[in-house]
Amino acid sequence: MKVIFNQDVKGKGKKGEIKNVSDGYARNYLLKHNLAVEATKANMDAQKAKDKKEEQKAQQEVEEAKQLKEDLKNLEVKLTAKSGDKGRLFGSITSKQISEELKKAHNISIDKRKIDMDDPIRNLGYTEVPVKLHPEVNGTIRVHVAEK
Repeated sequence: MKVIFNQDVKGKGKKGEIKNVSDGYARNYLLKHNLAVEATKANMDAQKAKDKKEEQKAQQEVEEAKQLKEDLKNLEVKLTAKSGDKGRLFGSITSKQISEELKKAHNISIDKRKIDMDDPIRNLGYTEVPVKLHPEVNGTIRVHVAEK
């Protein structure tokens, strides 16, 4: 029996896949637990429409991420911190502080986990910080750390 999976089923198929499974397994387990639906013409057409809609949504997300990348290229996040000799900070600037300042000053919301800093910023001056906006799109934020 051909079925369309509603959810991932370990060892059988992933969500949205159309596969042949044994009749008993389909009727007694997959259909009974709403893990799959029978692959009738109507269900297959509905699945194709759903796939097309998801593809358009994914494409729109990529376009929005590219636009955000361009916006981030033209702006600067300014933070202040106490520093000692030779421009070395007493503390450090973290991704959380960058995210909060970006939200407050420019009204752009980026999760702190998306800001890809290997080490916190510990010096005064300008720093280019990479940001993961989408799995396919990476950008940079220019961070200016000034003395308090």
